[in-house]
Amino acid sequence: MITRLRLAPPGGIKAGKNVRIHRPRHRIEAPEHITIGDGTTIGSNPLIVPILEYGGVRYDPRITIGQNVYIGPNLYMVATRGISIGDGCVLSESVFLNDNSHGFDPEAGLIMNQPLTEGGQIRIGAGSFLGLRSAIMPGVTLGEHCVVGINSVVTKSFPAYSMLGGAPARLIRRYCREQKAWLRP
Repeated sequence: MITRLRLAPPGGIKAGKNVRIHRPRHRIEAPEHITIGDGTTIGSNPLIVPILEYGGVRYDPRITIGQNVYIGPNLYMVATRGISIGDGCVLSESVFLNDNSHGFDPEAGLIMNQPLTEGGQIRIGAGSFLGLRSAIMPGVTLGEHCVVGINSVVTKSFPAYSMLGGAPARLIRRYCREQKAWLRP
């Protein structure tokens, strides 16, 4: 049995009570731009980076993780504008959230030297589940209680109670509260 040590969040993060981040902590930067709610657990090796400056451009990002959120190991979360994760969400292992991308102008030199393209904030509604190795792309909003399947790439927004899968992700089912069942659209 593997035992992972837990540790409190790094100084500067606005964190609630009983927040745990498993060791090893890979990379957490600009803690003053990160807020984590009560009872949240983050697995080992997270990369959580609010980008404050890149290519001479300054940003003012905010990363907000709600209460009682579970995030599995190997999270990749990078923001120039903002990412918010609602209360009670579950993010499986190796989930990718990035609200920006590199420039890809073939006439503008090396990709890593081009300005970032801001694609819009990412918002994940309360009670949502993001499956193993899923990716949430810039500008996406998921409503409450959405389910994202394994290896899915979410490139557009979906309303509450949506089940998504694929690359790019598409609507697979909608939860019907009256019938208390996930139904095909």
